[in-house]
Amino acid sequence: MRMKNQLLLGDEAIAQAAIDAGLSGMYAYPGTPSTEIMEYIQSSPAAAERKIHREWSSNEKTAMEAALGMSYAGKRAMVAMKHVGLNVAADSFINSAMTGINGGLIVVSADDPSMHSSQNEQDSRFYAKFAYLPCFEPSDQQEAYDMIFDAFELSEKYKVPVLFRITTRLAHSRAGVSLARESMPQKKMKLPADPVQFVLLPAIARKKYRSLLSTYETIRLDARISRFNSFKDNRHRDLGIIACGISYNYLMENLNEASVSYPVLKISAYPFPADLIKDITGRCKELLVLEEGYPIIEEGLRGILDNGIKIYGRMDGTIPRDGELNPSIVARALGMPVSPIKKVPDLVKMRPPSFCKGCGHSDTFLALTEALKKYGPGRVFSDIGCYTLGALPPYNAINSCVDMGASVTMAIGAADAGLFPSVAVIGDSTFTHSGMTGLLDAVNKNSSVTIIISDNSTTGMTGGQKSAATGKLEQICAGIGVSPDHIKVIVPLRKNHDENVEIMKKEFEYKGVSVIISSRECIQTAARRKKSEAARE
Repeated sequence: MRMKNQLLLGDEAIAQAAIDAGLSGMYAYPGTPSTEIMEYIQSSPAAAERKIHREWSSNEKTAMEAALGMSYAGKRAMVAMKHVGLNVAADSFINSAMTGINGGLIVVSADDPSMHSSQNEQDSRFYAKFAYLPCFEPSDQQEAYDMIFDAFELSEKYKVPVLFRITTRLAHSRAGVSLARESMPQKKMKLPADPVQFVLLPAIARKKYRSLLSTYETIRLDARISRFNSFKDNRHRDLGIIACGISYNYLMENLNEASVSYPVLKISAYPFPADLIKDITGRCKELLVLEEGYPIIEEGLRGILDNGIKIYGRMDGTIPRDGELNPSIVARALGMPVSPIKKVPDLVKMRPPSFCKGCGHSDTFLALTEALKKYGPGRVFSDIGCYTLGALPPYNAINSCVDMGASVTMAIGAADAGLFPSVAVIGDSTFTHSGMTGLLDAVNKNSSVTIIISDNSTTGMTGGQKSAATGKLEQICAGIGVSPDHIKVIVPLRKNHDENVEIMKKEFEYKGVSVIISSRECIQTAARRKKSEAARE
């Protein structure tokens, strides 16, 4: 029988709320003070009954990307880490704001003021502002529980991840929490409506960044944000108090609600409208700002109030919010005349980028596309490298490009959500940069994924630098734990096409981890090598 009221740690309240809100996947790397979130879900009978995925990841980066993969498949996911872990996951976290989400995604970052078990006092609210993402900062355990439901709904409404910032005292102190009467069902698997939503090629990313800026401003006015921010006026207006997150709880310990005589602005969700600040500053002569961590609100007050000084720049639109700065923009901001830019004649028609003639990646994608025909689209997670061009016609072969190594871990998360087959395409250099830890996750979980390492024996995207993987890929994969029976090496040439397709088809059906190494030297580095060898003869 479900107990309506329970005595829970802040971490446990967050975990229980996620279960009750229809969570399908929990991803984390252990780090105080966030560890108990995963441990609670791992030991929860309800989580076991619901078959919620809840295994540790190799690091915070792989956890974040696997959660993004679960979200890609339309299901609700949560990832938890301590504040310094967010640095490890920062690449995928910030880029996930650009890709957006499909299923609701919450990123819990547990900060550690006073460094009880940490190397710094980093404030994760900075990352939310930096990435233009909403942030929830609960003041107590009950609010932490309630906020999780709103955070998932906000995430899905605006198609963005939500940062959930807590601190040590909230994470590791207990309080009575009133639970929802019934748990919500999990979401059904649903692939993104936009097949290139998760492909951050520059042309796509520029549009998504503009959209993100607009969305961030709209979120300020959403009721799921505003209901956790409140202003109460009072008779003694010489001093006004702004209290953020758990600091509001500390304030109320000293001044219970019945005896508070100062105007108080409680802030527990970001971004908040500037009107909230103006409401209290318009009434009070002085302000006391209480916030755990960095003086983020305190520093921002000048930007909101202006102190009578008009400020020009990106915030008021004098300088565009997106795009690169140039002399014409600066001149215009200074009120100087700007000469019209002369249009360059279209002497050569613009063409989209494409694979080099004879590129092995091209033959790899031709075989991959044919091998996946019977399964339908939306099953290939790719990575950053020349092979990202597989997203373009005539291949239209990949469905993600988020950050280094994300192909493997997103494939794992999507497989956890039920996607089969779930395929990752990663280059040899990217594999040794960030893909090996993802493969270790797959082996430890025995995930049903096929990893295609498109091996051109170089770091081709940046000009052909030496790849750390050259000559080692089979041994690395075997050393990580992939069964030798499911490490296949193919040569991507047209004459081998039918054979390569059959190998791929067979490995896609395998209910476990398989690796296909598609190996042929980069056509550009091969040409340079042959020219150099001829010169020495």
